[in-house]
Amino acid sequence: MKYLLLIALIFTLSSCDKEIETSEDSTPSDTNPNILLIIADDIGKDAINGFTEGTIKPNTPNIDAIRNNGLSFSNFWSYPTCSPTRASIITGKYGYRTGVKWAGDILDQSETVLQKYINDQTNNSYATAVVGKWHLAGSDASFNPETLGINYYAGLIRGSAQNYNNWVLTENGTGSFVQDYTTEKFTDLAIDWIGQQEKPWFMWLAHNAPHTPFHLPPQGMHSQGNLPEYVEGMDEIPYYMAAIEAMDFQIGRLLDSLPNEKRENTIIIFIGDNGTPNQVAQAPYKFSSAKGSLNQGGINVPMFVSGKGVTRSGIDDNLTSSTDLFSTIAELAGVDSKGIHDSKSFKSLFTQSAPIREFQYSEKKDGNKDLWTISNGTLKLIENANGNKELYNLQSDPYESNNLLDGTLTSSDMNAKSKLEEELLNIRQ
Repeated sequence: MKYLLLIALIFTLSSCDKEIETSEDSTPSDTNPNILLIIADDIGKDAINGFTEGTIKPNTPNIDAIRNNGLSFSNFWSYPTCSPTRASIITGKYGYRTGVKWAGDILDQSETVLQKYINDQTNNSYATAVVGKWHLAGSDASFNPETLGINYYAGLIRGSAQNYNNWVLTENGTGSFVQDYTTEKFTDLAIDWIGQQEKPWFMWLAHNAPHTPFHLPPQGMHSQGNLPEYVEGMDEIPYYMAAIEAMDFQIGRLLDSLPNEKRENTIIIFIGDNGTPNQVAQAPYKFSSAKGSLNQGGINVPMFVSGKGVTRSGIDDNLTSSTDLFSTIAELAGVDSKGIHDSKSFKSLFTQSAPIREFQYSEKKDGNKDLWTISNGTLKLIENANGNKELYNLQSDPYESNNLLDGTLTSSDMNAKSKLEEELLNIRQ
């Protein structure tokens, strides 16, 4: 009898050891990931690898690796200029709700920004930072985004740098002129801040590259050859591509600075904030259908996601919008919600494909035109406040050359148009 009890005890202890090993092995998968959001300024599909639009592409091995190791979203919509895209991400709201519908519009300080929302909902489990371009406070270089509930801000408050090597850096609410190359300086600030963190972090890194002014980046950061300094009238494309390559070089430097353990626990989201600048837009886009327009060239921009928790790879065709980054990042940070405001989390797409949205929406109000657009992935309706409308079939006419309203609609198109109009009323009520 004693012998049988001894055998039973040994078996029980052995079983407990196995359970402990399994539990310990599963612990890292439950660790909150670090979140790195990289926003490139003025990059459309024609200006980056991975898309058929455009024939001249930059050399971007680090951005390519983010795309190749994860998901490329083919139907991601932003706003046509930078301020409303940034406002939609940081609030999860459409522009007509926040009043930010064009470049230079000011975000009201009563809005709850993403970083504060995360920490309000998770008992301050994340360290948060915004480094780089802000462009949600007009021209007030003294504004400090930290007052909104962001742990750390340093960067360029205004919309663009007049000179990439002579610009106003705002930190701790104080602006000072610096002569560091903006793309490199933002990277230095991001590396330094990340290196100081002892808990999970959310880094919002907003480069102003490759936004104008066209310029010659430092040698060693690009592969565009021995270019002279840019002056007005030169071909802008090599300088635009050089700025993208310099940004990619600095993205690589940031990622290389992360220790392996930290890198493996980091999810990376790379987006363009709106289409390519009109001067350098490539076919099939045109000057009038790139940045600043509600055409696909202005709002259908790159988004690549890879890293911790992303098990799918390749192209995802689901409808997604810039507002959706609010809920997605919040859910990644541990917030138990699939959606808030106008934002729907697409975190589930990292592991499986399933529809997230039936419709996507964007808008612009630039002082002259007041427009909005909606799509179900096949038909896209653009409506002007003056009552004018355009309707395109994005499956057969992806670059919007044939306004279906110039002819007779099929019964199917008429029904779909009615549903788009009904959803617009729901969105804009």
